[in-house]
Amino acid sequence: MIAEATSAVPANELNPWISAETRFNQAAQRLNLEEGMRKMLATPTREVTVAIPIMLDDGRLEVFTGYRVQHSIARGPAKGGIRFAPDVSLDEVRALSSWMTWKCAVVNIPYGGAKGGVICDPSIMSEGELERLTRRYTSAIIEMIGPEIDIPAPDLGTNERMMAWIMDTYSMHKRQATTAVVTGKPLILGGSRGRAEATGRGCMIVCQQALARLKKQPTETEVIIQGFGNVGGMSARLMSKAGFKIAGIVEWDGAVYNSHGLDIEKLMQHRKETGSIVDFAGADNVDKDEALTMECDILLPAAKENVITSRNAARIRAKVICEGANGPTTPGADPILRENNVFIIPDILANAGGVSVSYFEWVQDRMGYFWNEELVIQRLEEIMVTSFQDVVEYAEKNNIDNRLAANMLALDRVIAAIKLRGIYA
Repeated sequence: MIAEATSAVPANELNPWISAETRFNQAAQRLNLEEGMRKMLATPTREVTVAIPIMLDDGRLEVFTGYRVQHSIARGPAKGGIRFAPDVSLDEVRALSSWMTWKCAVVNIPYGGAKGGVICDPSIMSEGELERLTRRYTSAIIEMIGPEIDIPAPDLGTNERMMAWIMDTYSMHKRQATTAVVTGKPLILGGSRGRAEATGRGCMIVCQQALARLKKQPTETEVIIQGFGNVGGMSARLMSKAGFKIAGIVEWDGAVYNSHGLDIEKLMQHRKETGSIVDFAGADNVDKDEALTMECDILLPAAKENVITSRNAARIRAKVICEGANGPTTPGADPILRENNVFIIPDILANAGGVSVSYFEWVQDRMGYFWNEELVIQRLEEIMVTSFQDVVEYAEKNNIDNRLAANMLALDRVIAAIKLRGIYA
């Protein structure tokens, strides 16, 4: 199991904020960043912890803990999702907010970085409880958010319905419908076409770019995907339609593998009917730890952090790792993968399709004019292809790996904005 795969890994390696600091320091050192600027970029601009009291359906009063962290607003309003999960922590939210800063800079959209989270288990809560929790959390952070300040979005454990509740709560306080306060909304409330598929589509686009450099065709490319939710499932569906051979899917309760390629639509139907991907008639069940280390052309971790660590990195046999999740590879794994010549498409590039189309949604809401899906896809592809080329060319020019290149390029862009703005005193 993935939990077992990380059991012998040092605790510091699994702390997302320490991981974020480590990679920031590597990029800052390579850029010879002066101490003052380093301190400024390493410190979140603003963070808040809130108590969220709600009445549960059984009449009990429960108090949940929520966070919102704004890492940077140097390049524009803060942008970042909200996750509901039992293991949410302030360190995790800090790390995710900093990754959002670098992600927006890598794809060159005019946002800073933010993230939010609530410690809860949405899988055991009713719709009414989730609505009350979402609305009370929104009211607790309402001074921090707004179309020109900080624009939330869905993340792990949240969805478009919850974004509608956030939009409505904010609008009721402001006494006017304010659709641009949040992205990832239902279409009827100002959502964007192509938003649900955006992160998975972005992953597919950068994988296509990587294959072009390796002179391989999708039809001769074997892919293993870890995670079968919004990112992993959509990546699998889109890549399968584009000709990629999706040989393996890894989930929390097991993995399935077929060397000839899985029928993704039938696998999705199987999971819908049974609640699991295991025992699928079109594949063999395999151990989920072993599946991550099976030979393949592309490994696409698309679930949570700390999947590839110093404990299992040496056994990874993929030629390309496309990081659909945030922080799936720890800093301890990086030198091992680099030594083994694995081509990494780092998370702040690979999964930036979601925030790119969120940006499109925000733009459309603000101007009150909405694009068709073809235009959304075209503009997303332009951003992802250009950003991939920027990162790879930066890496080649400076003789560094893609991850360091992406972080350095992002820092360059944020630093340029700060220097042009100056320090207000």
